[in-house]
Amino acid sequence: MRLLIIEDNPDILANIVDYFEAAGHVVDCARNGPGGLHLALTERFDLIVLDIMLPGMDGYQLCASLRGAGNIVPIIMLTARDALDDRLQGLRAGADDYLVKPFALAELQARIDAILRRTQGRQQQRLQVGDLVFDLDDFTVSRAGQPLRLNPACLKLLEVLMRKSPAVVRREVLEEALWGDDPPASDGLRSHLHLLRQVIDKPFAHPLLQTIHGVGYRLSEVEHA
Repeated sequence: MRLLIIEDNPDILANIVDYFEAAGHVVDCARNGPGGLHLALTERFDLIVLDIMLPGMDGYQLCASLRGAGNIVPIIMLTARDALDDRLQGLRAGADDYLVKPFALAELQARIDAILRRTQGRQQQRLQVGDLVFDLDDFTVSRAGQPLRLNPACLKLLEVLMRKSPAVVRREVLEEALWGDDPPASDGLRSHLHLLRQVIDKPFAHPLLQTIHGVGYRLSEVEHA
């Protein structure tokens, strides 16, 4: 499991990180709102543990920004505020659960396990990279909430690229996804990827599909050197 912990209290942050890393999980951290939002939008996590009182951007704003971008990663909010209105505000912003400080780390673990059991099936049926979303139930694709039309070959390529994101996918892997062991003599892959790029990138300000010359292709919101 890969977790993102967004918490500005160094002691609480260290306790959570130590606990979950000792349990064998991968943990990334941010100590302010903008940094946490950047990580949440550019990397893939199984769940986010989000403090409400953060420098730069509070947890409510961060959660609402993620949901507005179409990000469905489960979120547990942490706060010292235990009033009903505070809990409701967090849930309305898009949080899945709410834990009041101080709390036992074993309870946080139990809540994470419960949320992942509820959302596991939903996550498996939906792929997301940045604001690009691929619903595998009905094979619909959208970006920034705008529906996109792709032919079957482009859909197949997109699924492979999204499942592997942000890793580079070699040309041979993409060719095998389309044609198995019998790729065409002409460079048909380049044509299909050109069509894919025209649909998912050209109408938008920030491109996602990156060409790694001599190797393959990557789908990522971050430009890699």
